[in-house]
Amino acid sequence: MIAERALDNPVWASLNSRHAPIAEGGDLARRYPRDVSPLCALAAPTQACADAMVAMTGVGDEIAVFGPQMPATPAGFEIFRQMGILQMIRRDRAPLPPPAIAFDELGDDDVDAMLALVELTRPGPFCRRTIDLGRFVGVREAGRIVAMAGERMWIDDHREVSGVCTHPDAQGRGIARALMAEVIDRMLDAGQVPFLHVEATKAPVIAFYGSLGFEPRASFVVTGYRRVA
Repeated sequence: MIAERALDNPVWASLNSRHAPIAEGGDLARRYPRDVSPLCALAAPTQACADAMVAMTGVGDEIAVFGPQMPATPAGFEIFRQMGILQMIRRDRAPLPPPAIAFDELGDDDVDAMLALVELTRPGPFCRRTIDLGRFVGVREAGRIVAMAGERMWIDDHREVSGVCTHPDAQGRGIARALMAEVIDRMLDAGQVPFLHVEATKAPVIAFYGSLGFEPRASFVVTGYRRVA
């Protein structure tokens, strides 16, 4: 079992744990495949690790790095986004009430609709093959997906709840709570500890996650880099 402190560098820990089989890179830097996630991590905040990350990118490539890992913005790169992130964890083992709504398991045939919902709601990075990282559930109305939730990083027995979003037309009806309950309870049944990441400025969302049993654990700055030369 990996200790909770592995979450201090969550992307690195995930790419060296359950997601090691799909990781690109080596001992200094690793990343998810480009069509899975832009997340990239360094083993340590050193120039050698930063150089290893640079070697894994090409012109036009975009990556996202957790924490103050980069010694400096690499030559040929620009920062296109930066935000504070709060990491929250649910140590409480009590299950949540099961969802009282009809939901579907989402699969490959749903990716285009999932991407459209993500484009509208901006819950965080979501690529065409992000669905390969775990199970996703969703609610359909009038033939479209109006809400979803699923899994992303996986660090031994710690599993990240991710991709939580609801179409504006369907908000305020408890759908996100119901879908998260399904995802969280599955994790608990599997003996896993749920955790998640949320923008630090979104106080109502943080309070919502708190009502589901999550508590703050750590803060990060996530930086999006784009290689331009």
